[in-house]
Amino acid sequence: MILGLGSDLSDIRRIKDSLDRFGDRFKQRVFTELERTRSDRKADAAASYAKRFAAKEACAKALGTGMRRGVFWRDMGVVNMRSGQPTMALTGGALARLEEMTPSGMTAVIHLSLTDDHPYAQAFVIIEALPI
Repeated sequence: MILGLGSDLSDIRRIKDSLDRFGDRFKQRVFTELERTRSDRKADAAASYAKRFAAKEACAKALGTGMRRGVFWRDMGVVNMRSGQPTMALTGGALARLEEMTPSGMTAVIHLSLTDDHPYAQAFVIIEALPI
């Protein structure tokens, strides 16, 4: 059962401008420690940050809240499974919303697809409920 679907397109140039203008203040407000560590290691850090920004926006849409109702940027973080496949790790208000929207007797699974082709980064999120 599909619980939520979200997509977002982010302009890498806009994210680079924010990184240049606000630096660590922007990074710490929006991204988790793991996301900052991974993105800062990349040759094109702005593209990495833009994909993660798009993933957060897409996830907030899939949760049906946007960036309100207690859902904050750092409540959603891009992580990788052992296989390398990306997914989202939720905490705080985002996790509370996920639990609220998941029917009893089911568990939520978040599917994430990321891509970039300069100057854009794109993310799709599908939240699926599976029987326990």
